[in-house]
Formats: sequence, C-alpha cells, structure tokens
Amino acid sequence: MSPAKLAISVLWPAFWTGLPIKMGVALLLFAMGTIQMENTAGLALLLVLTSPVSVFAIPVLGALFDLHLSEGAGVGILFLMAIPIDMWAVGLTSRTVCLERLRVEPPEQVGLRLWGIAAAAGGAYLVFLWAVERTVTDIARSVSHLITEIEVVKNMGVAERIGVELTLWGSVSTITLVLLLALGLWFLGYLMQRQLAPARALSEPYQAVVTRWDLMRVPADQGLMLTAFVGTGILLGVLFWASIPVTTPHPHESYKKPAVKAQPPFKPLESLNKTEKLLLQAETTVAALEQKKAEEEAAAKPKSGKDKGVKGAAPSQSGTQGKP
Repeated sequence: MSPAKLAISVLWPAFWTGLPIKMGVALLLFAMGTIQMENTAGLALLLVLTSPVSVFAIPVLGALFDLHLSEGAGVGILFLMAIPIDMWAVGLTSRTVCLERLRVEPPEQVGLRLWGIAAAAGGAYLVFLWAVERTVTDIARSVSHLITEIEVVKNMGVAERIGVELTLWGSVSTITLVLLLALGLWFLGYLMQRQLAPARALSEPYQAVVTRWDLMRVPADQGLMLTAFVGTGILLGVLFWASIPVTTPHPHESYKKPAVKAQPPFKPLESLNKTEKLLLQAETTVAALEQKKAEEEAAAKPKSGKDKGVKGAAPSQSGTQGKP
C-alpha cells in the first residue's frame, strides 16, 4: 500500500469515528458560552474536529501568526477532550487496517503510536502548510492585482475585473493547497509505514481474521456499553438545555426598553356586538337628521306663501290711494 493511501485509510475513518462525539462536546461548550467565535475561528474549529493531526497545530499557529481564534477556555477544553477521543478512534481504525488491508498482526499500542506520529508530524506540517499557503496567496493576490491594472483588463467592467482577479489568485492558492495536502498525506503515510514494518504477517485463515475483526468491535459487556452511551447522551443533553437560558443574549439592565402594550385577545362575539351597536347608533342618527331636515323644510313653506301674498297686495293699495 502506498504511503498516501495508508494515511487516508487510517485517518479518514478515524475522523468520522470521533467526529460525532467531538461535535456533541463542541455544541455543549457553545451553549455554555465558553467559546466565542471570531473571524478566523472557523479554521480552528475545523482543525480541532479533524484532529489528530492538528492537536498541536492551533497553539503553534496562534503563537507564530498572532491568531486570536476565540475568547474563553472553550477551544482549549475542546482540544483536551479531543485527545482521548482521537487516541481511541485511531487505535480502532489502525487495528482494522492491519487486519483487513495489510494482513499483519497489529503491534502493541499501535493506536497510541500512530496517534503520536500523526499529532506531532501533522501539527508541525500544518504550521508549515499555513505559512506556505499564506505566502503563496499573498504573492498571487499582488500579481493578480498588477495584471488587472493592465489597460486591456482595466477597460473591463467592475464585475468582470473582480472575477478575473479572483480566478487568478484563487486557482493558484487552491492548486498549492491541494499539492501541500497530498504531500502531507504521503509524509504521514511514510511515517506510519515505518511503524508497521516490523509487524509479522498473519498465519490465520481469512475467516478467522474476519471473526477476530468483528469481535474487536463488539464489547464484552454490551449492556454496560449501552448504559454508558445512553447515560452520556442524557447528561450532555441536560447540560446543553440547562446552559442555554443562562447564556442566551439579552439586553443590559440599563438599556431602556420601549413600552409595549400587550394586545388583548380577539373575541369575535364581542366585536360583532359592538359593530351592531355602532350600526344602530348610526341609523338612529341618520333618522334624526332626516326628520330635522323635513321639519325645517315644512316650517319654511308657510313663510314663503305669506311673503307672496303681501307682495301681491301692495300694488292694489297704492292704486286705490291714487284715484280721485
């Protein structure tokens, strides 16, 4: 088996074996407020959860490059919790690879040995990878920025210029990262091969190896194992939900909150009764206005008739007075 393939065969299953447990611990630490993420904390969390190769990388990266990954002791606690989980996961997957793929007898404490190699060499290599990737990315950005200052590219639209610049330095950075990761896997696999080289070949038939491999995964006391898993899950769940109300963000006591009145519950029967009363009041008011208008019109008609009679009688009187 090639060194890179051996490293992937051991580390990839170990990653998926320990990830659910570490995710539960990480969520609990988030709920307790011991981890407060910052801009670059996503890288820290990723490297912690993909441990064992990064268990010593984050402290070194923080010391060398002044990375403020988070506030609080949550990341450190997550590191400490990840160490025994990774030891167990690497030991399980390494014994599986020895029996199933390499057909050799697993050496004594093979998981602890391979975890030590992966943690030390992987942590040192990730620091080297970070430094090289950061330098290459900075150089690629500078060169791509100079290229976008050329007259031909400068006359392009803003979106097109941004796309060209991102493509130029992003492709260089991605290719460099892939090559460095492949080189790191090969280096870790080479160190693992040297540890597994003295192992003796298995003389048992394949069926016996398969049976031994299966029994290695079945605990001797299954009831105790199930009880431990269920109890741990219940404990983590209770701690998680008990921590959320305490650490939920809330306004400070000195913050003046706007007075908000609670809306009364909507009662359809009362609303209909009020609407009927308003309609009756409106009808009564309209009827009163109409009656008042009719009375005013009736009172105005006799007055107009008397005025006509007076005007008609005035000329006759004047004519009578004028005769001899």
